[in-house]
Amino acid sequence: MFPYDPQLAVATQQPPQSIAEVLQVMQTIDATCVDGDGMKWFNWLYSQVTQTVANMVAAGEFKDPAWLSALDVNFAKRFFSALNAYLTGANCPGAWGALFAVRANIRIARIQFALAGINAHINYDLPSAILATCTAANMEPQHGTPEYDDYTGLNAPLDNLIDIAKRTLHVRLLGDPLPPVSHLEDILAAWGTSAAREQAWNHAQALWHLRDVPLIADGYLDGLDGLTTFGNKALLTPVP
Repeated sequence: MFPYDPQLAVATQQPPQSIAEVLQVMQTIDATCVDGDGMKWFNWLYSQVTQTVANMVAAGEFKDPAWLSALDVNFAKRFFSALNAYLTGANCPGAWGALFAVRANIRIARIQFALAGINAHINYDLPSAILATCTAANMEPQHGTPEYDDYTGLNAPLDNLIDIAKRTLHVRLLGDPLPPVSHLEDILAAWGTSAAREQAWNHAQALWHLRDVPLIADGYLDGLDGLTTFGNKALLTPVP
């Protein structure tokens, strides 16, 4: 825990209602967290992704900008909610808890925290965010729709930002250099988001068909959380 955690809990208490409000919360997190807080580096990467989405919406690059904007907000809400839950002692998803629990470990590289956050957010949060956005729009998540085209249109910009992050954040939390060769190189080489985002869409389709059987849907989500938690514990293995 960090002494400013109560400030973060206040900042993430109210769910944002627009991309501008999402960015405002992210800016507060960035200004509050010290460099030795691993969560700062996921938030740093995520804020760049969100700003990219905002710029693309403003430039008219989406077929259904209202839907994509709603997805962006629903998605961010899940990160803020998980952080708030962890800080206030409420029920936090295991995938996020695995990251938050080690955010002060200076042997872990900044890029590990950034990728662990992306892992939790895409593999656990994204299916639910897609489902919520489609439910509000009274539409089933399907391939070949304008909404799906907008969704996959973010893959290339996201991959580009992650490639930049791999170079920029390849240091320990306090900026110390990493050894020339470590298990981290294999993780970075294998990392990609397009396949994970496609799988998240498929999970959302499954959850759409399970929406009238909440016990089964909850079990499905618990399974996703378990698998994602396992992955994050591996991603967050300290570098020797």
